[in-house]
Amino acid sequence: MSQRDVILTLQKVSKSFSGLTVLDHLSFEVRAGERVALIGPNGAGKTTVFNVISGAYLADEGAIVLDGQDIVSKPPRARARMGLARSFQNIRLMPHLSVVENVMIGQHSRARGLADLLTPLWLTRNRHWRQEAEERLRSFGLDTYPHVVTSNLPYGVRKKIEVVRALMSHPKVLLLDEPAAGLDPRETHDLQEFLLGVAAQGVTLLVIEHDMSLVRGLCEHTIVLNFGRKIFDGPTSAVHEDPQVLEAYLGPQDAEPARRLAVGGG
Repeated sequence: MSQRDVILTLQKVSKSFSGLTVLDHLSFEVRAGERVALIGPNGAGKTTVFNVISGAYLADEGAIVLDGQDIVSKPPRARARMGLARSFQNIRLMPHLSVVENVMIGQHSRARGLADLLTPLWLTRNRHWRQEAEERLRSFGLDTYPHVVTSNLPYGVRKKIEVVRALMSHPKVLLLDEPAAGLDPRETHDLQEFLLGVAAQGVTLLVIEHDMSLVRGLCEHTIVLNFGRKIFDGPTSAVHEDPQVLEAYLGPQDAEPARRLAVGGG
């Protein structure tokens, strides 16, 4: 893998809380344009990884490099300006605002001054940002809803709107925290196709997800954590055959029979 292909790198990143190590010298790379899953048992440290990448937490040690620049000491707003965006497991849309108003909120990270900051709130006459938001909704087939109050929409549609809002900052890398949480199988498949469309526009995806049907359908590469350490880093098609992954999810007593079954053994 050539260095120019790498868009995001974690180099020996550690994070502890009250003496408890949550991330233990974690290193991995994400290539530009990749769709990468970050999975692991509950408590493996997945959300902490997103928090240290986005700047919600500062890493205790290590480096985080985004498109060739070390961002480990940068505040969250600076990281967003440099090409990082994030969605959350629990939808954080403004339920009383319309769809287009919620999407316009995503433009604030690009504001360079007070005039820019006020533009998405319609406190200036410049409607360029509103038109951009409407066009982005149209490009993802969500132009049916721009003036609908967000709380009146189905949950699956609101998930998509949150992703579109994150895209308004023009990210190079989009962090998605359990995007399929709360969705039924049909909605999950619909979201998968939607996210493939997002990736097709050149956005790199790093996805925390428990729904393995979505992981298999969306992500070509998977990183597995257990107790803050990386135990697998490779093709998604091979993750279910890895002994360390099976042991982490099933325990040592059940891992070997499951491994034999996964690879077609007795």
